[in-house]
Amino acid sequence: MDAKALARITQHADEGAELRRQFFAQAGPTLVKAAFASAKSLVSGGKILLCGNGGSAADAQHIAGEFVNRFLVDRGALPAIALTTDTSVITAIANDSAFTRVFARQVEALGQPGDILLAISTSGKSENILEALAEARKKGLLTIALTGEGGGRAAAFADILLAVPSQKTPLIQEVHLACEHLYCELVDYFLFDNVTALGA
Repeated sequence: MDAKALARITQHADEGAELRRQFFAQAGPTLVKAAFASAKSLVSGGKILLCGNGGSAADAQHIAGEFVNRFLVDRGALPAIALTTDTSVITAIANDSAFTRVFARQVEALGQPGDILLAISTSGKSENILEALAEARKKGLLTIALTGEGGGRAAAFADILLAVPSQKTPLIQEVHLACEHLYCELVDYFLFDNVTALGA
């Protein structure tokens, strides 16, 4: 057995576990705030728009699937749209305008005041994410940014910032996934187990 390979596994697991513990100890109240605001939007007839690049695009689609289908409990479908999936729309915008506009243009088309934009970026610096956040603010959406350490430039555009305190992309992404799952669980909690908290 390769001892060095096994040591890498242990190091990654330990570092990831500590980062996850640190993030949730610090960001737990902010995550509850994000979920509550999202549930409030949904119960008022709003929807959740999601965007990200690369692995974060997959996360956006993953979360949308959890809302539209189900997460842990059977319940009605919830309106969530991943802005990463329509290749005709994305390539048309990238070709006719710029790749930096691929999400912002969709926010312009689909977003309504009171909706949520959840933008995912490990760096917080992606131009198309920044433009989407700016467009969402302009249209009256509540903006949530899920990022790495410090939030990058996205921090200035986020009403709610969830910044994982690391600069290591794989570890940030692993914590993002745990955060996203809890986000889905907490939105369901407020909508179906504690709806009185929403004033509904």
